Amino acid sequence: MKTNRLIIFIGLFLFLFSAPAFSQKKVLTDEEEVTEMVTKEIDAEFHSESFIKKKNKKFAAVTGTMTIDIGVVQSGKVSSFFKVDDDINNPNFTNFLSEYILEHKFYFKLQKQQRYKIRYSITF
Repeated sequence: MKTNRLIIFIGLFLFLFSAPAFSQKKVLTDEEEVTEMVTKEIDAEFHSESFIKKKNKKFAAVTGTMTIDIGVVQSGKVSSFFKVDDDINNPNFTNFLSEYILEHKFYFKLQKQQRYKIRYSITF
């Protein structure tokens, strides 16, 4: 009876302390990996229902292509948003998109003191 309790206690102990290890964000070191992950996450974000609802609420008529530079820092936060080129002549939409992207936090981390700038193009 005591051994069963001990085994259950040890199993529960290992389970509780192993869960945080699995939930930690992946640390990316290669620039190509970072670019791929940023592109993948931003694509998913722009095609999500929440983004489409917010965009269509105020900017339903906005169409065109926009090229932007996104700066990502160590914690996975977006540090900068810079519009490189676009054929959308609506500065309010650019401000909306800038705020939306700057609030996003990626599901990965970078090495200490690392910062990457990724060029991304999107068509609305």
